Amino acid sequence: MTNDFLKPTIDWIKDDYTTNPVRFVIELVAWAISIGCSLTMAATVPDPPLIILYPIWITGCSLYAWAAFSRKSFGMLANYMLLVGIDAVGLTRMLVV
Repeated sequence: MTNDFLKPTIDWIKDDYTTNPVRFVIELVAWAISIGCSLTMAATVPDPPLIILYPIWITGCSLYAWAAFSRKSFGMLANYMLLVGIDAVGLTRMLVV
């Protein structure tokens, strides 16, 4: 029963990898960056190392934006490009002030 439940998801993952292995790996890296940044933020509150996290987070969002572009997903592309822009401004402000 469990195998029948997971088979469509496993097949979808295999198809995604087969369709574009580079994009698949880039999305995995971006996902790991996202989780890593979130865990670091949660573990270091109230004083997270933003000077380290901001550039890593921006890199992850940029990777996601590229993946969204390659998938022709306007909504995801717009979201991640906006996040890159917002966080680039935040990083700049943090470095200048």
